[in-house]
Amino acid sequence: TNDEILLMLEHVRPGSGFKPNFMMFEKCEVNGKDAHPLFTFLKEALPFPHDDPSSLMTNPQYIIWSPVCRNDISWNFEKFLIGPDGVPFKRYSRHFETI
Repeated sequence: TNDEILLMLEHVRPGSGFKPNFMMFEKCEVNGKDAHPLFTFLKEALPFPHDDPSSLMTNPQYIIWSPVCRNDISWNFEKFLIGPDGVPFKRYSRHFETI
């Protein structure tokens, strides 16, 4: 839940009583019938990660949504790059090195 995320930030990482003083997005579904419209749009525009086109969820026990589609986000560290014009530009897998 969103409350659990705030507690994790406060007590685990970064911890030490940290409380964000900035706006945070809420947790949402990214796959399946309840996927947030933003992620449905992003997955339709960029159906697979640019750096790993064959990237799939490797263990079926982690697939907890339905229906399952080829363009589903397979891990929580996938990234989408969107241009200043609002057009999705690239999608990267969890393996892509971040700065």
